[in-house]
Amino acid sequence: MNIPAHAPLHLLHTAAVGTLATHARQPEGFPYPSMLPFAPDARHRPTILVSRLAEHTHNLHADPRAGFLVVDAPDGDVLSGQRVTLLGTFEPIDSTAAIVQRYLRYHPDAERYLVLGDFTFWTMKLERLRYIGGFGAMGWLSGAELDALPPLGLDEENALIEEFNHAYGGAGAFRLLGVDRYGADLMLAGARKRLAFDDARLNPETLHMALEVCIQRARQIS
Repeated sequence: MNIPAHAPLHLLHTAAVGTLATHARQPEGFPYPSMLPFAPDARHRPTILVSRLAEHTHNLHADPRAGFLVVDAPDGDVLSGQRVTLLGTFEPIDSTAAIVQRYLRYHPDAERYLVLGDFTFWTMKLERLRYIGGFGAMGWLSGAELDALPPLGLDEENALIEEFNHAYGGAGAFRLLGVDRYGADLMLAGARKRLAFDDARLNPETLHMALEVCIQRARQIS
């Protein structure tokens, strides 16, 4: 089926919450769905912050295979909205300064959970995904097909975030959350927005230029 270029990737940067489906331990084998906030990592994969006491965390320790559903239906019409179902395995990752910093940019309220010492980060390793974006725009992709390009370097992303937040911070409650080769995530006037570039940006100069244009346009519209 015809899938718009990079539509699943942009969707994973648009939504703030997803539905995690793990394998229940009791009753054994049943799907166990739960809703969780998530942040996309540099490869656009969902990163979640979960309590060690949560049922879904126990389920992942027993069987890391899981599904993760992300939906964008701002008008409430789910069947006409975009959605992507990810299949793969979740793996625990160390709470490095970079991981914490990135997650808190997307979910600053999560800092209160981190101080408890009971929460850990997990990232999904994608096997396959199915995207539905409307009539005739649906199909399966392998995990590798989500993005074949090398991710933006941590230092390069942080430099762009610092530069643009310094330039526009405070103007219309602007806050840049993340940058990648296909677009940028930001908070503007209290609303989360995904700014998609017209094409992938492979070098710093074109990336900076595309980011500047998108931000200026978003501020004019808001």
